[in-house]
Amino acid sequence: METSGPFLLLALAASIGLIILLSGRFKLHPFLAIVLSTYAFGLAAMGIGAIAGSDKPYVDDLGGTIAEGFGTILKSIGLVIVFGTVIGKVLERTGAAVTLADAVLKLVGRRHPAIAMSLMGWVVSIPVFCDSGYVVLSPLQRSIARKTGKNPVVLGTALATGLYASHTFVPPTPGPIAAAGNIGIGANGLIWVILFGIPVSLAAAGAGLVWALRRTAHLESGLDKAEETFEEYKAQFERIPGLGRALTPIVVPIVLMAIGSVAAFPSGDGTLVSGMLGDVLTDLGSPVNALLIGVVLALALLPARWDAQTLTTWVGEGLSDAAIILVITGAGGAFGSVIKETPIADYVKSLIGDGSSVAGPLALLVLFALAALLKTAQGSTTASLIITSTLAQPLLPALGLDTMLGGIPMGQVLAVMAIGAGAMVVSHVNDSYFWVVTQFSGMSISTAYRAQTAATLVQGLVAIAVVLGMGVFLL
Repeated sequence: METSGPFLLLALAASIGLIILLSGRFKLHPFLAIVLSTYAFGLAAMGIGAIAGSDKPYVDDLGGTIAEGFGTILKSIGLVIVFGTVIGKVLERTGAAVTLADAVLKLVGRRHPAIAMSLMGWVVSIPVFCDSGYVVLSPLQRSIARKTGKNPVVLGTALATGLYASHTFVPPTPGPIAAAGNIGIGANGLIWVILFGIPVSLAAAGAGLVWALRRTAHLESGLDKAEETFEEYKAQFERIPGLGRALTPIVVPIVLMAIGSVAAFPSGDGTLVSGMLGDVLTDLGSPVNALLIGVVLALALLPARWDAQTLTTWVGEGLSDAAIILVITGAGGAFGSVIKETPIADYVKSLIGDGSSVAGPLALLVLFALAALLKTAQGSTTASLIITSTLAQPLLPALGLDTMLGGIPMGQVLAVMAIGAGAMVVSHVNDSYFWVVTQFSGMSISTAYRAQTAATLVQGLVAIAVVLGMGVFLL
């Protein structure tokens, strides 16, 4: 292993570089980029093992290992991603996202429009993709800019960074769900990703808000004053759901998962809630079951007059969005499975020794840097989350990130948070979200770089600072 270890590390680094090259430079879909890089690494590992005279091949059955890894990760997290995406699509198409935005605006008041934009973005993007959320809320942003006289760039940046924060850290958005699955967090541990993701994402949203208020007020927007108002946008919906109904598909699954995790928490020789009641609460709190209940509650938001074709179209759009995440997640699982077949994790552990030099908070910083490199190079936050978590999972023990705190997989949860922080750095021209923000806010590219791109850099740095602080006390 000592002779092959350095070459395996070089092969892994080269395969990561190949992902960046194929998806960033040549614009190949991340799914194909990951699959091709997985095969490249697998073949290289097989050759390295043969040259090193290993007793058995490092990857005995490359095709079978890839297929098994692809299926295993989708088995654990696939339906969760699908259900979460469908909930978000129904909330978007029924106007429930507009209801949530209105509620936040009333809560904060029109005296603080930037705070309102940041908060409503953070709330809406928990179930809805940040790209879709910005499209849905941009009429409100433009309308408030006219009513209050506030700079549209300030409001647009506050909205964009609020959406971006929860999109990156808080399930049921698919990115952090997929990262948690890749890292090895079981379905019952997903609630801890939510509970830790909320404060980290709020810190990131706050950082984006401060940047918007203090660093973008002098920037100009080319916003057309004759564009559609928020009231005109709302008029397209036949009947917008009330706040309670709009919140139910989001809140109920989270509450169920929280109750299920508490019920299953170790206590003495058993769990905190035992017997039939404990079994029922645990089953209801399973993310798959909880989010399916969320889907049913979301369907209850449908207007009184709807047809099967409309519902099929909406669900189809949600499945289409989920399919992209699913195949990338599956490819990431395949890559991780191939990595596990090699002794690379043992070699890294031998380099680290007792782990005192790299383990814990410093290891979190390494994961942050890798995710930031991937994000900046290829543009997709979700792809960065998935790829980095795939690479990290086999190395967690060597990095000292397999720590448990009672029944909480603390090391793994903080690893997801660190990867999420890196996956925010930075949104620029190779990111579809960058173009959504510029097109719907009237920013020029140079203005967007000074507002959106710089703000996402600040968000990622603040988020990793918070995560490192958690790591110092909890690891």
